[in-house]
Amino acid sequence: MEDRMYIALAGNPNCGKTTLFNALTGSNGYVGNWPGVTVEKKEAVWRRDKSVTFTDLPGIYSLSPYSPEEIVSRDYLIQNRPSAVIDLVDSTNLERNLYLTTQLLECGLPVVLGLNMLDLLEKSGDKIDVDALSRELGCKVIQVSALREKNTDDLVKLAVEAGKAGKAPAPAHVFTDEVEAAIAKIEVGLAGKCDATLSRWYAIKVFERDAAAIEPLGLSNAELEAFEVDIKAVEAARDDDAESIITSDRYEWIARVMDACVVKAPKKLSTSEKIDKIVTNRILGLPIFVVVMFLVYYIAISTVGTAGTDWVNENLFSDGFFVNGASAEQYDADTEAWSDNHYGDQIDGFIAAATDEGVVTDDEATEVADAVSAYQEDTEDADAQATISAFEAKASGVTASDVVITDEDGNDTDEVIDSVTAADFAAAVEGSTEEPDPADYDGFVPSIPDAATDALTNAGASDMVISLIVDGVIGGVGAVLGFIPQMFVLFVLLCFLEDCGYMSRVAFVMDRVFRRFGLSGKSFIPMLISSGCGVPGVLATKTIENEKDRRMTAMLTTMIPCGAKQPIIALVMGVLIGGSDAWWVAPMFYFLGIAAIIISGIMLKKTKMFAGEPTPFVMELPDYHFPSIKSWWLHVWERVSSYIKKAATIIFAATVLVWFLSNFGFYDGAFQYLANVEELGDAYMDYSLLAAVGGALGVIFAPLGADTWQATAASISALIAKENLVSTFGTLFGLGDATENSLTMWSGFAGMFTDASGVLHAGAMCAFVAFNMLDAPCFAAIGTIRRQMDDAKWFWFAIGYQCVFGWVVGMMINQFWELIVLGNFGFWTVVAFAALAGILFMLFRPAPKFEGKDEHILDSLAEAEK
Repeated sequence: MEDRMYIALAGNPNCGKTTLFNALTGSNGYVGNWPGVTVEKKEAVWRRDKSVTFTDLPGIYSLSPYSPEEIVSRDYLIQNRPSAVIDLVDSTNLERNLYLTTQLLECGLPVVLGLNMLDLLEKSGDKIDVDALSRELGCKVIQVSALREKNTDDLVKLAVEAGKAGKAPAPAHVFTDEVEAAIAKIEVGLAGKCDATLSRWYAIKVFERDAAAIEPLGLSNAELEAFEVDIKAVEAARDDDAESIITSDRYEWIARVMDACVVKAPKKLSTSEKIDKIVTNRILGLPIFVVVMFLVYYIAISTVGTAGTDWVNENLFSDGFFVNGASAEQYDADTEAWSDNHYGDQIDGFIAAATDEGVVTDDEATEVADAVSAYQEDTEDADAQATISAFEAKASGVTASDVVITDEDGNDTDEVIDSVTAADFAAAVEGSTEEPDPADYDGFVPSIPDAATDALTNAGASDMVISLIVDGVIGGVGAVLGFIPQMFVLFVLLCFLEDCGYMSRVAFVMDRVFRRFGLSGKSFIPMLISSGCGVPGVLATKTIENEKDRRMTAMLTTMIPCGAKQPIIALVMGVLIGGSDAWWVAPMFYFLGIAAIIISGIMLKKTKMFAGEPTPFVMELPDYHFPSIKSWWLHVWERVSSYIKKAATIIFAATVLVWFLSNFGFYDGAFQYLANVEELGDAYMDYSLLAAVGGALGVIFAPLGADTWQATAASISALIAKENLVSTFGTLFGLGDATENSLTMWSGFAGMFTDASGVLHAGAMCAFVAFNMLDAPCFAAIGTIRRQMDDAKWFWFAIGYQCVFGWVVGMMINQFWELIVLGNFGFWTVVAFAALAGILFMLFRPAPKFEGKDEHILDSLAEAEK
């Protein structure tokens, strides 16, 4: 087999075609997209002969031009002309699968039929006469099992032989006599217009009035009119339209073939059918699905997956880890003993007492606190030592009483330190510098940021380079790569459910609900997954065959609050009701996300880009089976590796950009790296490009009640990872390491939405959070959306819609709160009412009927005339 040969793998969804492709190739091939569409294209060479290349066509039910998958498959077969076609059919559903077979046989290509799922056929008791079926179809037929790799090599060898012979099967006359006569006349009229091997295929397309198929023929008006006469004559005789006539005749011929070639066993319910009576039950189906997905979510997001993600984040990108168990135990014991001294509380309490007694002013107290921090970082800092010594001398007679002990989040506890003297303060300052260093213990492996910092420092790198690599690249990309363990576990479970056949049932159950909102039942799975993380949620949209539904779902699925948005929600919970008792805040934002998806789905379905000709919804329910371990692993690895390779590249560029904006700016008449300007200290970001951008965009956020540059900057930083909003906010307001559960963070966040008279604008705060819940997701998810859209215009439309919709919702929340609670009415209040009216209009107006100019099937060939 020296000559290169191209073999197309065709078949219905869930017929085992991808399993066959992986078995033949190892799936070590090119994965891309068909030109102009987002349909995935797979090509790879045969493991046994590198001269044979397989193209895995999308799973389709026919070559009719209703979906992108059908169109790209048809174009490949007609225009690219592969050497041969392997038509893999599900032998347990032969009648339905043969519909596509009849169309493949008309393409003028060598075809070999593979009867797959032989084991399931044997279990059912049905028998297929392979020789008789081969005679009826006019092509070679062989029984195979792609899952167990039985007869798969023989199938390929038959295809190679057919491809070398280059002879297409003689077309079976599947239509009635009057249809065959009309097709024969059309074939005569097409002489010289196309290749002889395609004359019957084109004649059938003309008879069906398939606009896209017949366009390349360049038929004149006279020719079209002549063909139309014959077609109308058949339609009048059969009292039906041409396309329906063709479909009906195909199925009648298939029924005759089935009678001649298949012996059915006595009808009885299979195991899969028995299970389906329960899992697809109108009443029980949804509760069962909720339980199954709760377990998947619980394992992947709350237990095993989260444990892996936490380990990666804490050990690889934060604290480091021990490979020596004894050293780890000793370090933990030493750290706990050090923490029990509460050095930080003693220091803060003593300084506060000295301030209260008038020993030092507030400004002097701040200087002392800064000196202590500097001393903790560098015990050789002479200026810090001098400031601390001077304070100790002035405050020698001070004693702090009942000093409150704080928890790890900086919140007050019920415990107190009875007294702290000047001597205790001095001991606490020294003791605070003696925190156990894990690097001093055997078997400690530093985190990637720490190792990179040490390596760059030893290499003599500048502070700017260190900051770029450690804070920008490693910090940004690492925050996203930390999700890989969680994603891996999630995809292991979801791919199992998908490969065993359960996910098809889920889409069937949910389709009844989602159709009412303009979405497919298959859109529910990505949205459920997105409640854990938007990246695998967007990746899961590739299971949606319909391009419009797939794009809409990718646009909307990240509006569901993911795990990374929980710190933002916790902030609002803390400000509104002190956190612990604000149980209703988190569900409120979840319902906000669900409502946003439903409203958006209804509105978008009434626009031209998502309306138009609906794609028939056909759901494949394959028999339940335990998936092949190899195929299962390949599906998992395909999705995880796609995330790593595609999303991470965008994250890298984006994190560097945000780092640059945060660290560079104009100060003292020069553009410079601000973190090195000593007099600016931690306030250097006030002069950064990020502050300038935030200030410019603050005008946009004014209707939301968040017009400060800090609010805008926090929203921009949240694009790297949504949880960054909290940490950035803490940095901008000098709150140190305070978390979303810290009282100081709650107070600072509330202060951003409190006016000069002390009124907390809760509407503005909720509007700000709503915007960050609904706008464009993190860079990882944005990169994944770009990958799924595979079209720049669609990608920017998706991001633009998310941002605009989030802004409109936030604006309405703030403006209506201002009107109802404070009685404020202005220009933006009018805009809010206008936006609400527009949304209600789109929700309740009848769906318009768009007359597309690119209708696939024409009512008359006259419509194709030039």
